[in-house]
Amino acid sequence: MSENINREITQLKSDDVFLIIDRVKQKFDFPIHFHPEYELNFILNGKGIRRVVGTSMEEIDDIELVLMGPNLEHGWETHNCKSKSIYEITIQFHEDLFNSKLLSLKNFKPIQDLFTKSKHGVLFDGNTAMKLMPRIKELSATDGVTDFIKLLKLLEELADSKSQRLLSSNVVRDSEYDNSDRIKKVQEFIRQNYSRKISLKEISTLVNMSQSSFNRFIKKRTGKTFIEYMNDKRISHAIKLLIETDMSVGEIAYKCGFNSIANFNRFFKKSKNVTPSKFKSEFKSVQRFSKIS
Repeated sequence: MSENINREITQLKSDDVFLIIDRVKQKFDFPIHFHPEYELNFILNGKGIRRVVGTSMEEIDDIELVLMGPNLEHGWETHNCKSKSIYEITIQFHEDLFNSKLLSLKNFKPIQDLFTKSKHGVLFDGNTAMKLMPRIKELSATDGVTDFIKLLKLLEELADSKSQRLLSSNVVRDSEYDNSDRIKKVQEFIRQNYSRKISLKEISTLVNMSQSSFNRFIKKRTGKTFIEYMNDKRISHAIKLLIETDMSVGEIAYKCGFNSIANFNRFFKKSKNVTPSKFKSEFKSVQRFSKIS
Protein backbone atom coordinates (compact mmCIF):
# COMPACT_ATOMS: atom_id res chain seq x y z
CA MET A 1 0.00 0.00 0.00
CA SER A 2 1.51 3.32 -1.00
CA GLU A 3 1.95 5.58 2.00
CA ASN A 4 0.54 8.69 0.31
CA ILE A 5 -2.87 7.13 -0.39
CA ASN A 6 -5.35 7.66 2.39
CA ARG A 7 -8.07 5.51 3.87
CA GLU A 8 -11.57 6.76 3.18
CA ILE A 9 -13.90 6.82 6.17
CA THR A 10 -17.11 5.61 4.56
CA GLN A 11 -20.63 6.52 5.67
CA LEU A 12 -21.46 2.84 6.23
CA LYS A 13 -22.59 2.38 9.85
CA SER A 14 -21.81 -0.67 11.94
CA ASP A 15 -25.48 -1.74 11.96
CA ASP A 16 -26.05 -1.19 8.22
CA VAL A 17 -26.33 -4.17 5.88
CA PHE A 18 -24.86 -2.01 3.12
CA LEU A 19 -24.59 1.57 1.91
CA ILE A 20 -25.82 2.54 -1.55
CA ILE A 21 -25.06 5.86 -3.28
CA ASP A 22 -27.16 6.49 -6.41
CA ARG A 23 -26.38 9.72 -8.28
CA VAL A 24 -25.84 11.57 -11.54
CA LYS A 25 -22.65 13.63 -11.69
CA GLN A 26 -20.70 15.76 -14.15
CA LYS A 27 -17.20 14.68 -13.18
CA PHE A 28 -15.07 12.44 -10.98
CA ASP A 29 -12.72 14.31 -8.67
CA PHE A 30 -12.37 11.98 -5.67
CA PRO A 31 -8.71 10.87 -5.43
CA ILE A 32 -7.38 7.34 -5.16
CA HIS A 33 -8.26 5.82 -1.79
CA PHE A 34 -8.92 2.57 0.05
CA HIS A 35 -11.24 1.36 2.81
CA PRO A 36 -11.90 -1.95 4.61
CA GLU A 37 -15.35 -2.36 3.04
CA TYR A 38 -16.13 -4.22 -0.18
CA GLU A 39 -17.30 -1.89 -2.95
CA LEU A 40 -19.33 -2.58 -6.09
CA ASN A 41 -19.24 0.34 -8.52
CA PHE A 42 -21.57 0.73 -11.53
CA ILE A 43 -21.05 3.54 -14.07
CA LEU A 44 -23.19 4.50 -17.09
CA ASN A 45 -22.32 7.21 -19.65
CA GLY A 46 -18.71 7.04 -18.55
CA LYS A 47 -16.79 6.58 -21.80
CA GLY A 48 -13.34 8.16 -21.43
CA ILE A 49 -13.20 8.06 -17.60
CA ARG A 50 -9.90 6.71 -16.27
CA ARG A 51 -10.10 3.94 -13.69
CA VAL A 52 -7.28 3.06 -11.30
CA VAL A 53 -7.57 -0.20 -9.33
CA GLY A 54 -4.37 -1.33 -7.64
CA THR A 55 -1.74 -1.45 -10.38
CA SER A 56 -4.33 -1.31 -13.19
CA MET A 57 -4.99 1.98 -14.97
CA GLU A 58 -7.42 1.99 -17.92
CA GLU A 59 -9.80 4.25 -19.80
CA ILE A 60 -13.31 2.82 -19.46
CA ASP A 61 -16.10 2.35 -21.98
CA ASP A 62 -19.63 3.74 -21.73
CA ILE A 63 -20.69 1.25 -19.06
CA GLU A 64 -18.81 -0.72 -16.44
CA LEU A 65 -19.23 -2.72 -13.26
CA VAL A 66 -16.32 -3.41 -10.87
CA LEU A 67 -16.09 -5.20 -7.51
CA MET A 68 -13.22 -4.11 -5.23
CA GLY A 69 -12.10 -6.11 -2.22
CA PRO A 70 -11.19 -4.63 1.18
CA ASN A 71 -8.28 -2.15 1.27
CA LEU A 72 -7.67 -2.30 -2.48
CA GLU A 73 -6.58 1.09 -3.80
CA HIS A 74 -9.05 2.47 -6.34
CA GLY A 75 -10.33 5.68 -7.89
CA TRP A 76 -11.92 7.14 -11.01
CA GLU A 77 -11.12 10.47 -12.69
CA THR A 78 -12.94 12.31 -15.48
CA HIS A 79 -9.92 12.22 -17.84
CA ASN A 80 -11.34 12.15 -21.43
CA CYS A 81 -15.04 11.77 -20.54
CA LYS A 82 -17.26 14.36 -22.28
CA SER A 83 -20.56 13.36 -20.69
CA LYS A 84 -22.15 15.78 -18.22
CA SER A 85 -24.62 13.19 -16.92
CA ILE A 86 -22.54 10.32 -15.61
CA TYR A 87 -24.73 7.84 -13.75
CA GLU A 88 -23.01 6.12 -10.83
CA ILE A 89 -24.25 3.60 -8.28
CA THR A 90 -21.87 2.60 -5.49
CA ILE A 91 -22.62 -0.20 -3.03
CA GLN A 92 -20.39 -0.72 0.02
CA PHE A 93 -20.72 -3.51 2.58
CA HIS A 94 -18.70 -4.68 5.57
CA GLU A 95 -15.80 -7.06 5.14
CA ASP A 96 -17.31 -9.40 7.76
CA LEU A 97 -20.93 -9.24 6.56
CA PHE A 98 -20.48 -12.82 5.33
CA ASN A 99 -18.51 -14.72 7.95
CA SER A 100 -16.05 -17.53 7.22
CA LYS A 101 -18.48 -20.22 8.46
CA LEU A 102 -21.15 -19.09 6.00
CA LEU A 103 -18.70 -18.82 3.09
CA SER A 104 -17.30 -22.28 3.83
CA LEU A 105 -20.66 -23.87 3.03
CA LYS A 106 -20.86 -25.59 -0.35
CA ASN A 107 -23.61 -23.36 -1.74
CA PHE A 108 -21.58 -20.24 -0.97
CA LYS A 109 -18.35 -21.34 -2.63
CA PRO A 110 -18.92 -19.24 -5.83
CA ILE A 111 -19.33 -16.12 -3.68
CA GLN A 112 -16.27 -17.04 -1.62
CA ASP A 113 -14.29 -17.40 -4.88
CA LEU A 114 -15.62 -14.04 -6.07
CA PHE A 115 -14.44 -12.37 -2.85
CA THR A 116 -11.00 -13.94 -3.33
CA LYS A 117 -10.80 -12.52 -6.86
CA SER A 118 -11.95 -9.11 -5.62
CA LYS A 119 -8.54 -8.65 -3.98
CA HIS A 120 -7.42 -7.80 -7.52
CA GLY A 121 -10.60 -5.92 -8.46
CA VAL A 122 -13.04 -7.77 -10.76
CA LEU A 123 -14.31 -6.13 -13.95
CA PHE A 124 -17.55 -7.55 -15.42
CA ASP A 125 -18.43 -7.12 -19.08
CA GLY A 126 -20.96 -4.58 -20.36
CA ASN A 127 -23.69 -7.15 -20.94
CA THR A 128 -23.47 -8.32 -17.33
CA ALA A 129 -23.53 -4.71 -16.13
CA MET A 130 -26.66 -3.89 -18.15
CA LYS A 131 -28.39 -7.10 -17.15
CA LEU A 132 -27.79 -6.47 -13.44
CA MET A 133 -28.47 -2.72 -13.46
CA PRO A 134 -32.15 -3.14 -12.43
CA ARG A 135 -31.10 -5.39 -9.52
CA ILE A 136 -28.48 -2.87 -8.44
CA LYS A 137 -30.93 0.04 -8.65
CA GLU A 138 -33.69 -1.70 -6.69
CA LEU A 139 -31.37 -2.23 -3.71
CA SER A 140 -31.87 1.43 -2.79
CA ALA A 141 -35.62 0.84 -2.40
CA THR A 142 -35.50 -2.15 -0.06
CA ASP A 143 -35.60 -2.37 3.71
CA GLY A 144 -35.09 -4.90 6.47
CA VAL A 145 -34.12 -8.52 5.84
CA THR A 146 -34.93 -8.05 2.17
CA ASP A 147 -31.76 -5.93 1.91
CA PHE A 148 -29.56 -8.87 2.75
CA ILE A 149 -31.42 -11.32 0.51
CA LYS A 150 -31.25 -9.04 -2.54
CA LEU A 151 -27.57 -8.28 -1.99
CA LEU A 152 -26.88 -11.99 -1.65
CA LYS A 153 -28.75 -12.73 -4.89
CA LEU A 154 -26.83 -9.99 -6.70
CA LEU A 155 -23.50 -11.41 -5.51
CA GLU A 156 -24.57 -14.89 -6.60
CA GLU A 157 -25.30 -13.64 -10.12
CA LEU A 158 -21.97 -11.79 -10.24
CA ALA A 159 -20.16 -14.92 -9.09
CA ASP A 160 -21.89 -17.01 -11.76
CA SER A 161 -21.20 -14.55 -14.59
CA LYS A 162 -18.77 -15.87 -17.19
CA SER A 163 -17.20 -12.63 -18.40
CA GLN A 164 -14.92 -11.52 -15.58
CA ARG A 165 -11.45 -9.97 -15.71
CA LEU A 166 -9.05 -9.38 -12.84
CA LEU A 167 -7.65 -5.85 -12.90
CA SER A 168 -4.71 -5.42 -10.54
CA SER A 169 -1.51 -7.44 -10.80
CA ASN A 170 -0.81 -7.00 -7.10
CA VAL A 171 -3.14 -7.52 -4.17
CA VAL A 172 -3.29 -6.37 -0.57
CA ARG A 173 -3.24 -9.89 0.74
CA ASP A 174 -2.09 -13.22 -0.69
CA SER A 175 -2.74 -14.16 -4.30
CA GLU A 176 -5.86 -16.08 -5.27
CA TYR A 177 -3.68 -19.07 -6.05
CA ASP A 178 -2.00 -19.24 -2.63
CA ASN A 179 -4.06 -22.20 -1.50
CA SER A 180 -1.59 -24.40 -3.38
CA ASP A 181 1.70 -25.17 -1.61
CA ARG A 182 3.37 -25.79 -4.96
CA ILE A 183 2.19 -22.45 -6.31
CA LYS A 184 3.47 -20.76 -3.15
CA LYS A 185 6.85 -22.39 -3.65
CA VAL A 186 6.97 -21.32 -7.30
CA GLN A 187 5.94 -17.75 -6.45
CA GLU A 188 8.60 -17.45 -3.77
CA PHE A 189 11.31 -18.83 -6.04
CA ILE A 190 10.39 -16.37 -8.82
CA ARG A 191 10.37 -13.51 -6.29
CA GLN A 192 13.90 -14.40 -5.22
CA ASN A 193 15.17 -14.79 -8.78
CA TYR A 194 13.44 -12.07 -10.84
CA SER A 195 16.72 -10.84 -12.31
CA ARG A 196 17.91 -14.09 -13.90
CA LYS A 197 16.66 -16.64 -16.38
CA ILE A 198 14.56 -19.41 -14.84
CA SER A 199 14.18 -22.57 -16.90
CA LEU A 200 11.17 -24.87 -16.97
CA LYS A 201 13.48 -27.74 -15.99
CA GLU A 202 14.72 -25.85 -12.93
CA ILE A 203 11.26 -24.91 -11.68
CA SER A 204 9.87 -28.41 -12.35
CA THR A 205 12.67 -29.96 -10.32
CA LEU A 206 11.94 -27.50 -7.51
CA VAL A 207 8.41 -28.89 -7.08
CA ASN A 208 9.39 -32.48 -7.88
CA MET A 209 7.45 -32.78 -11.14
CA SER A 210 8.32 -33.58 -14.75
CA GLN A 211 8.39 -30.59 -17.11
CA SER A 212 5.26 -31.68 -18.99
CA SER A 213 3.37 -32.40 -15.74
CA PHE A 214 4.35 -29.06 -14.28
CA ASN A 215 3.24 -27.16 -17.37
CA ARG A 216 -0.14 -28.91 -17.22
CA PHE A 217 -0.35 -28.17 -13.49
CA ILE A 218 0.43 -24.46 -13.81
CA LYS A 219 -1.96 -24.14 -16.77
CA LYS A 220 -4.78 -25.73 -14.78
CA ARG A 221 -4.10 -23.62 -11.69
CA THR A 222 -3.58 -20.24 -13.36
CA GLY A 223 -4.84 -20.53 -16.93
CA LYS A 224 -1.32 -19.75 -18.21
CA THR A 225 1.75 -21.66 -19.33
CA PHE A 226 4.78 -21.38 -17.08
CA ILE A 227 6.44 -18.83 -19.40
CA GLU A 228 3.26 -16.71 -19.46
CA TYR A 229 2.88 -17.01 -15.70
CA MET A 230 6.50 -16.07 -15.04
CA ASN A 231 6.34 -13.07 -17.39
CA ASP A 232 3.15 -11.90 -15.65
CA LYS A 233 4.94 -12.07 -12.30
CA ARG A 234 7.88 -10.13 -13.71
CA ILE A 235 5.59 -7.47 -15.16
CA SER A 236 3.79 -7.23 -11.79
CA HIS A 237 7.12 -6.67 -10.05
CA ALA A 238 8.07 -4.10 -12.68
CA ILE A 239 4.83 -2.21 -12.07
CA LYS A 240 5.57 -2.12 -8.35
CA LEU A 241 9.03 -0.67 -9.05
CA LEU A 242 7.65 1.85 -11.56
CA ILE A 243 5.12 3.10 -9.01
CA GLU A 244 7.17 2.99 -5.82
CA THR A 245 10.75 3.81 -6.88
CA ASP A 246 12.68 6.34 -8.95
CA MET A 247 14.58 3.64 -10.85
CA SER A 248 14.92 4.12 -14.61
CA VAL A 249 13.02 1.91 -17.05
CA GLY A 250 16.32 0.30 -18.04
CA GLU A 251 17.21 -0.54 -14.44
CA ILE A 252 13.77 -2.02 -13.83
CA ALA A 253 13.92 -4.07 -17.04
CA TYR A 254 17.12 -5.82 -16.02
CA LYS A 255 16.11 -6.13 -12.36
CA CYS A 256 12.97 -7.98 -13.47
CA GLY A 257 14.83 -10.41 -15.73
CA PHE A 258 14.29 -8.90 -19.19
CA ASN A 259 17.44 -9.08 -21.30
CA SER A 260 16.81 -5.78 -23.09
CA ILE A 261 14.72 -2.64 -22.73
CA ALA A 262 13.08 -3.39 -26.09
CA ASN A 263 12.01 -6.82 -24.86
CA PHE A 264 10.70 -5.31 -21.63
CA ASN A 265 8.76 -2.63 -23.53
CA ARG A 266 7.23 -5.26 -25.80
CA PHE A 267 6.04 -7.51 -22.96
CA PHE A 268 4.83 -4.57 -20.87
CA LYS A 269 2.84 -3.00 -23.70
CA LYS A 270 1.28 -6.36 -24.55
CA SER A 271 0.19 -6.72 -20.93
CA LYS A 272 -0.87 -3.13 -20.16
CA ASN A 273 -1.47 -1.56 -23.61
CA VAL A 274 0.99 1.20 -22.72
CA THR A 275 4.77 1.54 -22.47
CA PRO A 276 6.46 1.40 -19.04
CA SER A 277 7.49 5.07 -19.31
CA LYS A 278 3.95 6.22 -20.12
CA PHE A 279 2.47 4.02 -17.39
CA LYS A 280 4.81 5.57 -14.83
CA SER A 281 4.10 9.15 -15.88
CA GLU A 282 0.32 8.65 -16.08
CA PHE A 283 0.12 6.82 -12.75
CA LYS A 284 2.12 9.57 -11.03
CA SER A 285 -0.20 12.21 -12.52
CA VAL A 286 -3.34 10.80 -10.89
CA GLN A 287 -4.35 12.90 -7.91
CA ARG A 288 -3.77 11.21 -4.54
CA PHE A 289 -4.60 11.87 -0.95
CA SER A 290 -1.94 13.18 1.39
CA LYS A 291 -1.54 10.86 4.35
CA ILE A 292 -3.50 11.59 7.48
CA SER A 293 -2.15 10.23 10.75
